[in-house]
Amino acid sequence: MRKSLIAASLGMLVLADLAQARTLVATSNIIVRASARTVDFTSDTTTSIRDSKVIREAHDDAASFVASNGSIRGAQLEAAFDTLRSRVPEARDASDQVLAEAILAL
Repeated sequence: MRKSLIAASLGMLVLADLAQARTLVATSNIIVRASARTVDFTSDTTTSIRDSKVIREAHDDAASFVASNGSIRGAQLEAAFDTLRSRVPEARDASDQVLAEAILAL
């Protein structure tokens, strides 16, 4: 009985890890695909999400956010969330945790 309970618990942990990994991969793919697209600004300057200064500057804040399970929310990360959600339609429904992990993956 005890062995089957341990096996079931380990199985559930593996499934949870797989689900989280799939979510991260899907969101990272969304962000990477979005980074391939360009955004035209009124000054006719073209830039990609990956090269966005706002996104690059949020890397350290994203690391703190992920490491603290969302407890530490920096101003640069909040700006990056706003930027991503305004420029990438697929990112609008993503959680802050998923977006922070995607920023780290860029």
